[in-house]
Amino acid sequence: MNASLAVYAADTNNSRGRRYPEAPPGYRSEYQRDRDRIIHSGAFRRLEYKTQVFVNHEGDLFRTRLTHSLEVAQIARTIARTLSLNEDLCEAISLAHDLGHTPFGHAGQDALNPCMRAYGGFEHNAQSLRVVDELEDKYADFRGLNLTFETREGILKHCSKARARDLGDIGERFLKGGQPGLEAQLANVADEIAYNNHDIDDGLRARLLTIEAMREVPLFKRHHDQARKANKQMNAKQERHETIRRIINTLVSDLTETSRAALLKAKPKGIEDVRARKKPLIAYSAETQVENLALKKFLREHLYKHHQVYRMTVKAQRVVRELFAALIDDPRLLPPGKFEDAKAQEKLTGKTGRARVVADYIAGMTDRYALDEHERLFDPRRLR
Repeated sequence: MNASLAVYAADTNNSRGRRYPEAPPGYRSEYQRDRDRIIHSGAFRRLEYKTQVFVNHEGDLFRTRLTHSLEVAQIARTIARTLSLNEDLCEAISLAHDLGHTPFGHAGQDALNPCMRAYGGFEHNAQSLRVVDELEDKYADFRGLNLTFETREGILKHCSKARARDLGDIGERFLKGGQPGLEAQLANVADEIAYNNHDIDDGLRARLLTIEAMREVPLFKRHHDQARKANKQMNAKQERHETIRRIINTLVSDLTETSRAALLKAKPKGIEDVRARKKPLIAYSAETQVENLALKKFLREHLYKHHQVYRMTVKAQRVVRELFAALIDDPRLLPPGKFEDAKAQEKLTGKTGRARVVADYIAGMTDRYALDEHERLFDPRRLR
């Protein structure tokens, strides 16, 4: 056991290992190797051009799936160090959690899932696991990235029981009602802290939200008042940043102290004790949870359903649906390599196999590639 880790933390020396055995890495831990493989993957690089809320071409400074993942990792590592959890594992999970996300953010997923309903459905979280297990294809000895069980466990945040039955050990907790390790629990909440707060920032900068409207949210109002009291002369950029950084600090502090108290009370003797519990140990206090839910509700109603975002959502979903319809109907429209994959999978599982290859292809697209591919397929003036 690493002396810097708590007894309930994930320890690379006690990992459940990889699906395909490999020699131990030199000069780094198993979780560092996971992180490095994720960073060097094609799926990770594509996150730079995948929507968070605003489509990439709408502005250079808005968050993308890549910058979001980096912010999640930063928050998760900070809390992990304080709680004596495994920082490297938290980082690996955080960087990988959105690898399976479609172009155009949740709009893309919401369009692709109905297209795939007759073929097993589509969910970006399960797709992230599929990316690291199957779709990344750069190693001679195995498909995917061959990540450790603990990293894969953290990537799969939720899963239907029907799908869990096909996933072996990684799906067990969804059938038995258990929990993942603490690092996975932490990365999950860090994801929420990051996207809530950077979406406020992006929404304000895009002028889809206003400070006055945001003050309807108790969590925002309290920290905005603190920022104005501490800094009498602020420009708009400083006012925004000083408020948001205070909110993040409060959420991180509350999560850290509440989780520390829960761990002291529960006294888990190891990671398996954590997994056996019915509820997570990484959580906010009841008061902060109420405030956080109020913030999420506000953003859902005033940002994610904003007229400008809605219009882009509708257009993005039309692109995804039309791409899927064209490619499932005539897979010869796929790039040659993908067409061969579709034929091979169709021989194995019928049209479901063909549909899964099409979904993999679309989910792997960046925003701009999806728009360009749609134009190539539907604009007669584009010959290639």
